[in-house]
Amino acid sequence: MGFTFKVMRLILVSAFLVIVPFEDLDMLCAQTIRLTEETDKQALLEFKAHVSETNRVVLDSWNDSLPLCMWTGVKCGSKHRRVTGVDLGGLKLTGIVSPFIGNLSFLRSLNLADNFFRGAIPFEVGNLFRLQYLNMSNNFLGGALPVVLSNCSSLSSLDLSSNHFEQGVPAEFGSLSKLVLLSLGRNNLTGKFPASLGNLTSLQMLDIIYNQMDGEIPGSIARLKQMVFFRIALNKFTGVFPLPIYNMSSLVFLSITGNSFSGSLRPDFGSLLPNLQILYMGINNFTGSIPESLSNISNLQQLDIPSNHLNGKIPLSFGRLRIY
Repeated sequence: MGFTFKVMRLILVSAFLVIVPFEDLDMLCAQTIRLTEETDKQALLEFKAHVSETNRVVLDSWNDSLPLCMWTGVKCGSKHRRVTGVDLGGLKLTGIVSPFIGNLSFLRSLNLADNFFRGAIPFEVGNLFRLQYLNMSNNFLGGALPVVLSNCSSLSSLDLSSNHFEQGVPAEFGSLSKLVLLSLGRNNLTGKFPASLGNLTSLQMLDIIYNQMDGEIPGSIARLKQMVFFRIALNKFTGVFPLPIYNMSSLVFLSITGNSFSGSLRPDFGSLLPNLQILYMGINNFTGSIPESLSNISNLQQLDIPSNHLNGKIPLSFGRLRIY
């Protein structure tokens, strides 16, 4: 598992690094309520008010006696002094996410991971069209994944893993063309794999482990040629081995364990996915023989294919592999 988290961390960092200040962007067009530094301040105070009093002490700096840009976890732009980042990850906050967060119109990074927030993600988050990094993982958020997140067209990293989200993955997420990372694992998601996710041609990491999604993997994912980390394990996906995966020649990590995939593996498997380091395909319904070409994957470190219906002998060429 150490390798898994290293890959995830590398992709998260790469996604985060694309978040650069756009200080010279024009101000928002005229609105019913003009959003300013003062409205940013009021929005954060409303956010604080929705945090349970028992652990609100970590936000004590959020008061009128300190400048807004000196508040804990708050980052401001150097010119306009508007809030561009809020990082409250790991503070063990409880409560709900205030809809006033949607008034932070210059926000580019929002990290609420590793807390105890409950309820739904407010629809107003969809107003944050400059948002590039959103992490609400490891909370108790629920309901459906908000379709309005597709309005956040600048998103490069979206992590909503380890919550209680239900229903399906919105097809509208396929319009988030700048996404590098999409992590929705460890929820209660159901339904089919949206074919529209094949539009995310910049995507390097897709993780939907531990959900209840089903059906076949659409051919449109063949367009995801930048993919490095692909994990759809422990769902209910069916059909033959997803042929589009063979087009993802950049893959380093592939896990499709614990589904209901069937059919045989292509003889040239190892030639098509030459960069694999981790390959998990156990607990499926694969048949046929183990492709000898797997021994051509020189960097393969972990190979796990138990609980299938494979037959024949283990190829002698596997002796060249340095698997541990």
